Amino acid sequence: MKAFQLVLLLCPDQNFPKEEIYGLTNQIRRCSISIPSNIAEGLGRRTAQDTIQFLHISRGSLYELETQIYLAFDQKYINEIDLETFLNQILACKKLLNGFINYFKSLQNGN
Repeated sequence: MKAFQLVLLLCPDQNFPKEEIYGLTNQIRRCSISIPSNIAEGLGRRTAQDTIQFLHISRGSLYELETQIYLAFDQKYINEIDLETFLNQILACKKLLNGFINYFKSLQNGN
């Protein structure tokens, strides 16, 4: 799944300064792990509405991650090639998440 690939792709410890270990690096790691974790938890719920709620949380974490990637680029922790790679993965995840959300909304509406 793309969300798992995104987590594996993001290893900020390599290029980030040591003082960011408990700052931006930690935040990137936490929200990138949150994305597939919330998808999994949502899929384990009993109703479509519960699943949708967790997919929305996952999507929020994805937007948070996107912001942090831009911040890392602005601070020169990642280069433009890495930025584009990350943003392309994030875009793919956004599309998939939106598709999941729409699918579960259609189940909820009986379509």
